[in-house]
Amino acid sequence: MKKLMIILVMAFSFGAIAQDVAPKFEKEGNKVRATYFHANGEIAQQGYFMNEKLEGEWKMFNENGDKIAMGNYVNGAKTGTWKFWEGDIVKEVDFNDNRIAAVTESKRDKTIVKN
Repeated sequence: MKKLMIILVMAFSFGAIAQDVAPKFEKEGNKVRATYFHANGEIAQQGYFMNEKLEGEWKMFNENGDKIAMGNYVNGAKTGTWKFWEGDIVKEVDFNDNRIAAVTESKRDKTIVKN
């Protein structure tokens, strides 16, 4: 059930962002850096595309600018360890072949993670 919830949260985070501020796309070598914004102008997501697929590190932020998720894509597939911050809880989700392989949860100190 936890795995399903995490998948739903990740899918929702990419599809449900209200875009009152136009996204920004910048060419960087063979990649395109994409930045999506919350309605208040704060960055919502930032990462790269290559050959029209998600590639490299992606970061997601809440409307206050605090980092809430971070992970990597290779050729459009989630790979490696993704981190999700919820209050003082950090969830680490390991992906293998774009599927959840393991989920661990731990407490963190009170420091807020910024970009």
